[in-house]
Amino acid sequence: MTSHKDAPADPARTLALLWGLHPKPGRKGLSIEVIVAAGIDLADSEGLDAVSMRRIADRLGVGAMSLYTHVPGKTDLFDLMHDAALADLYRDPDEPARTVGGWRAAMELIAERNWNLYRRHPWMLDLVGSRPVLGPNTTIKYETELRPLEGIGLTDVEMDSVLTLVITHVIGTARLSAGTPNTTGDSDLTDPQWWDIVGPILQRLIDPNKFPVSSRVGAAAGSEHNAAISPTHALSFGLDRILDGVADLITHRRTTPEHTP
Repeated sequence: MTSHKDAPADPARTLALLWGLHPKPGRKGLSIEVIVAAGIDLADSEGLDAVSMRRIADRLGVGAMSLYTHVPGKTDLFDLMHDAALADLYRDPDEPARTVGGWRAAMELIAERNWNLYRRHPWMLDLVGSRPVLGPNTTIKYETELRPLEGIGLTDVEMDSVLTLVITHVIGTARLSAGTPNTTGDSDLTDPQWWDIVGPILQRLIDPNKFPVSSRVGAAAGSEHNAAISPTHALSFGLDRILDGVADLITHRRTTPEHTP
């Protein structure tokens, strides 16, 4: 049986696929959208490592070779999956900007939507890189999330930087959250159960005279979260500090007449 090797990564080809510039006829019922949806379902249930053309073909009841007519390689597939997962993130491009409470409430909504996105599709965290997937849904997402920052006193570069800061904070805390089920599964213990065992042992092992600050702070945090760390607390605490800093920057701009954004 003839095997097929994924086509080498080609950014121009991937962009054409993302924006629907290379539609190709295929067997009835088989299209890029169907292939991508099957890939997302597989990644949601088994993780990104489980996604392959063979596994997707099995799900769709077709031969793997027929998929390559539509999606030449795994790089293309992953970019298409990433962009497709963003399709329903917002009702329309002005939804965050309409949020009662101004730009800060809008950024909190944006953080919440992205947090929930990575909770639904944790495999997307494995695809986060310095080069964005420049598909239509990714472009709409960027436009949507920038609009609440328009006209509040920031430069264009600062608008991009504020949004990047918020999103990367969400990604960082989402990584912590995504690791929790794996840790629980490996130990057969929930975080509170694990802490109930480990906490008292640590109190006996760690000499507070030798580690006065870390023993006190660690005990306080563990007692507060009933775990070594709380991703949801880290998300809300960090987001508040980020937005406080942005508010200070905006206030400084408004009280410094000589500065022109």
